Amino acid sequence: MRAAYYEAFEGPIEMVDLPDPTPERDGVVVQVEATGLCRSDWHGWMGHDPDITLPHVPGHEVAGIVVARGTEVERWKVGDRVTVPFAAGCGDCEECRAGNEQVCAFQFQPGFTGWGSFAQLVALRYADHNLVPLPDDIDWGVGAVVGCRFATAFRAVVDQGRVAAGEEVVVFGCGGVGLSAIQIAGALGARVTAIDPSRSARELALASGADVAIDGTQPGAVVEATGGGAHVSIDAIGNREVVATAINALRPRGRHVQAGLLPHSFTPVPLGRVIGKELEILGSHGMAAHRYQAMLSMILDGRLDPDRLITRRIPLSAVTEALPAMGDGSHPGITVIDRLDA
Repeated sequence: MRAAYYEAFEGPIEMVDLPDPTPERDGVVVQVEATGLCRSDWHGWMGHDPDITLPHVPGHEVAGIVVARGTEVERWKVGDRVTVPFAAGCGDCEECRAGNEQVCAFQFQPGFTGWGSFAQLVALRYADHNLVPLPDDIDWGVGAVVGCRFATAFRAVVDQGRVAAGEEVVVFGCGGVGLSAIQIAGALGARVTAIDPSRSARELALASGADVAIDGTQPGAVVEATGGGAHVSIDAIGNREVVATAINALRPRGRHVQAGLLPHSFTPVPLGRVIGKELEILGSHGMAAHRYQAMLSMILDGRLDPDRLITRRIPLSAVTEALPAMGDGSHPGITVIDRLDA
């Protein structure tokens, strides 16, 4: 199979021929039809993820067709259209039994704990517990995006943030997760303020459903934009300064959801305000497979439209330059790789 491959963090990414993978007893091999290019892949290439061992094939947002299955797999057959959460739980530990596969201590993550989907084929573990059937009406590119960014935003907004109609929601960072969060919060009837230093990103945020888009990152500017503070703030970029701003911009009993990765050893948090205003700080890490149906139903009935967030479709060979460029945030919206033979 052809795959994008690197042997050193921050090193060259090359297109190479690798042996086709074989399924684990509890896993499948999927022919990749589309895969998303996500900033998390950039963090991995930079060496920010301790789960990655070298050499490595990145890529974790995947949609495709099952082409082989392990001896213990019962729910899936060759030819099935599937996607998968980027955090796939083992299905047997205490958290998985409680329905919290996204925080399983033994989780499999394509592109992190194992080789990923920037390849023509990808092997996935724990198939019976984690694969999600992809309806025929869902485009391959959309199917890939819901594997991470859109699902991550859905859980951050719906399950963790508990956003309700009429609430003020502030989203920091208008990349893939941020734009997804904006669209989802808007669909729930919230008033959404988007914050990003990039003018093109702010314009895309407005097109994605934001009511207001500003570049100010001071708490006062956010409080003014939200008419007195946010009920819910979401850090969708992962920035230590943003965390403090987002918490300081909440109104009493507000909720801050941290969805963006923070590759820092220490992030200052204004705990005095958290105590005095009875604020909540919530992490959000992907979404378990059993919650996908609620999200897919909203996509199928038109309330959500992830396809509007896809601004670029590229061949696999373009990853060698596109992945390192993720660090500068120069391309707004979501990039999907949907030509795996090029």
